[in-house]
Amino acid sequence: MNLTRGTAIATGVLLIVATSAALAAAALAPDLTGTDYLTGVAEHPGRLATGAVLYLIAAGTSVGIAIALYPLLKKVNAPVALGSVVFRTIEAVFYAAAVVSLLTVLHLGQRLARAPTDNPAAIHEIGDSLLSMRDHATLSGALAFCVGALMYYALFYRSRLVPRWLSVWGMAGALLMMSACLLALFSDSPVAGYTFLILPIAVQEMALAVWLLVKGFSPSPHSSRSSTESSVARSGTTATVGT
Repeated sequence: MNLTRGTAIATGVLLIVATSAALAAAALAPDLTGTDYLTGVAEHPGRLATGAVLYLIAAGTSVGIAIALYPLLKKVNAPVALGSVVFRTIEAVFYAAAVVSLLTVLHLGQRLARAPTDNPAAIHEIGDSLLSMRDHATLSGALAFCVGALMYYALFYRSRLVPRWLSVWGMAGALLMMSACLLALFSDSPVAGYTFLILPIAVQEMALAVWLLVKGFSPSPHSSRSSTESSVARSGTTATVGT
């Protein structure tokens, strides 16, 4: 198995794991809305803890996608390829911070269940602040994802490593998700509330994953041209020496 095929398989698997883990975590996590969500959290600690682990898996595989792509994309444009790794690392850090806030909410709910207080409003205020911190960390991570994704989809478009319709779909989806992030920022609401703007990039990444697993990357015209130029140069040198 050559490097390009191995990179395609690794990237496809990581894309599927990242999306699947995030969706499973969202489905498992208990409801965090309403006036009595801390009680619900305390009653389902296993669900929330499992959701937190899945969120961490999603965060780790997210940066893993850019790292897996870097050896291939650096041949097209090394600074941009490195930039995608940096921004997806920032994304993972913010997602990890969101998980820490979520686990702290679990601890708060368990303490409230073990030792009821005469002032539950104050405890709920702390919980609300932690959830707000989680939402803002998630929003920051999503913004970092959009920048990193735009970088490697631009390199895909330039190099034709995948069909250009997939690259354009990816760039458009990343821009739509960035719009969702900005709307969430200025409305002070969770970015997850803008599902209709997030869905295109989620579907695109699954389509990209299937393409990479089945078809793999196309030979990069940039790399092929470089190889041809090198061969011509070597031939010219050999001819000169022979003369």
